[in-house]
Amino acid sequence: MCIVCSCKVYINIDLISSTLQTSGYKGSYDYSKSEEEGRSLVRFKCGLLNTIQDVLRQRPGWVEVKDEGEWDFNWCDVGWLRENFDHSYMEEHVRINHFRNHYELTRKNLMVKNLKRYRKNQERDVGRLEASKCDFFPCTFALPSEYHLFVEEFKRSPGSTWIMKPVAKSQGKGIFLFRKLKDIMDWKKDGTRSEEQKDAAQVESYVAQRYIENPYLINGNKLNENTFTYVPLKAWLYRDGFGRFSSTRFSLSSIDDKYMHLTNVAVQKTAPDYDPEKGCKWQMQQLRRYLTAKHGRETVETLFTEMDNIFVRSLQSVQKVIINDKHCFELYGYDILLDQNLKPWLIEVNASPSYTPSSQEDYEMKCRLLEDTLNVVDMEGRLTGKEKRVGGYDLMWNDGPIYREDVNVETFGSSCFTANTHLGCVNDREKQLRWLLKPFPGQKRM
Repeated sequence: MCIVCSCKVYINIDLISSTLQTSGYKGSYDYSKSEEEGRSLVRFKCGLLNTIQDVLRQRPGWVEVKDEGEWDFNWCDVGWLRENFDHSYMEEHVRINHFRNHYELTRKNLMVKNLKRYRKNQERDVGRLEASKCDFFPCTFALPSEYHLFVEEFKRSPGSTWIMKPVAKSQGKGIFLFRKLKDIMDWKKDGTRSEEQKDAAQVESYVAQRYIENPYLINGNKLNENTFTYVPLKAWLYRDGFGRFSSTRFSLSSIDDKYMHLTNVAVQKTAPDYDPEKGCKWQMQQLRRYLTAKHGRETVETLFTEMDNIFVRSLQSVQKVIINDKHCFELYGYDILLDQNLKPWLIEVNASPSYTPSSQEDYEMKCRLLEDTLNVVDMEGRLTGKEKRVGGYDLMWNDGPIYREDVNVETFGSSCFTANTHLGCVNDREKQLRWLLKPFPGQKRM
């Protein structure tokens, strides 16, 4: 298998407190009671039919409600949120898995707009050196609104490769590469676009982004990293994630081969030579071991520190625009592309990262991720609010950087710190959870 590398990272965020200020709510939720067992139940609603539904149904003390039943916890899709959030009354203890305007970070055009504004403010308030730490996203323009600015930049580097993406689609839908303005003009004409592209053009904008022409390759194939972050600006970074690979050896000689340039699983699994048993992913621990063996520990530590910088600064770029609602939390999936110099580039952020597994190993990883997300949200009220680690999650930010225990805080400023993150490191979550968490109601401590 040839590989271009892209990574998915998971980050869990809530703007108030990801532990929901449990010291104030512990044991006081107005959950329904089971008459037989005499214990509190968390009533949940789930709008998705994949791994998250399995995790919710298997969680002790949680009971599923259907249709219009009252709920304490709702894992909804963004469509439900858009239609119902503004018309729903939520009691204080209720939690839901999206912020009202989560799209400020997850729509490709808005993400870039917010990052550009943040970088400009950093340059004005702190200086160019600090602003340069925001140079982790490719040159990007929103079309059609910034078409003329795009043309000016395009003409400065003739022959460069650009990539066109719908601002609000995922799984590689509607994406294509181009090198000539003529390709854009042709794209505007109905006769030269696919039906998918015609439909997309009528309802949403696109971004034109400079293509990373020198991606990091493993065995000749492109790699993309996927990581996960739990967000409220407490931000938690999950230790697991995965690297996604293309199935075709990388080359710039053919820009029309989607199996070569797009690492999305939804795209790769349709490749003629796709092997479902092998898949197209490496677990983050495997990827980190490979990089360390090839480039050395110090180089890889620098890489992962630069990724920490991407997570924190991208979240800070939307901190003032995301509607602060204590009922909400968010599980973001970050797509990071490595170039041949091991520089990480932020490609996009997903508010609804895919929980549909591509293999048994992938299913088990996503179950761990989602179980620990529920542990951080803590509907049961078992946390103190002072934890730096919950299962596979490490607290990365809490109105300021969270440092590792062995770091001298005075040595580092906010612009250069060793974060309390362990992406791609050992995830001994079960051992950690055994001593951290109180037992569920009706359970004995293990």
